[in-house]
Amino acid sequence: RGAMIAAASNHWPGGGRENFMHKVNIPQAYIDRVTARGGRAHSVESLNANKTALIVVDMQNYFMGEGQPSECPVAREIVPNVNRLADTLRRAGGLVVWIQTLAGRETLESWSTYYERMTPEKGEGRISGMSPGGSGYDLWPDLDVREADEVVIKNRYSAFIRGSSNLEEMLRRRGMDTILITGVSTSTCCESTARDGMMLNFRTMMISDGCAAPDDYLHNATLNNFYLQFGDVQSTDDVVALLDASAKAAAAE
Repeated sequence: RGAMIAAASNHWPGGGRENFMHKVNIPQAYIDRVTARGGRAHSVESLNANKTALIVVDMQNYFMGEGQPSECPVAREIVPNVNRLADTLRRAGGLVVWIQTLAGRETLESWSTYYERMTPEKGEGRISGMSPGGSGYDLWPDLDVREADEVVIKNRYSAFIRGSSNLEEMLRRRGMDTILITGVSTSTCCESTARDGMMLNFRTMMISDGCAAPDDYLHNATLNNFYLQFGDVQSTDDVVALLDASAKAAAAE
């Protein structure tokens, strides 16, 4: 267990890796608080891959393409990590789920409070961009999407909130009890989905270098609060190690 905490420290205070897009900063005081409450720095110390789903949130052209209305440049940088996690989890026997936001015209009424926060022109651009056939609707082409994966369409920030999607039903049907959250944006759709997943009793982890936000502040604000109150936060390297251990254990049985 000590080795895992040491590995995690490479991505936390004092060990930020310069090649990663976001400089993750979880203060030692928060790590100490979590450790005092639970007896360990990470609530997830092992994974059963057969019951684990990678949730990839909104990695669509609308949020990733240059010049798109909600472009988040860092989202393009996390693609290798997301693909690596997806490949590792598939090989270990887990499930990969790709989430897409659909901004249907009906949301002008059913989610009117959202559109009150933008100009009518911006609202129309969102609807046209994130409807089937729109310039922003499709998943980013560099993502390694496979036929065996699940694709879930949502219409709110959270994929779990009532009426947003069938994600919960599908995960229950597939026997999943643990979810790994990646995607864009860390502080909006990823955070909303992660929090609601934990509230629905899924063992939930946010991947520190598998999520992207407009800036480091927003990214770290979400990761810190989630780590303190909702679930675990670990890096791609850490999660791959846990999945590899799960696969080895299964093969030894």
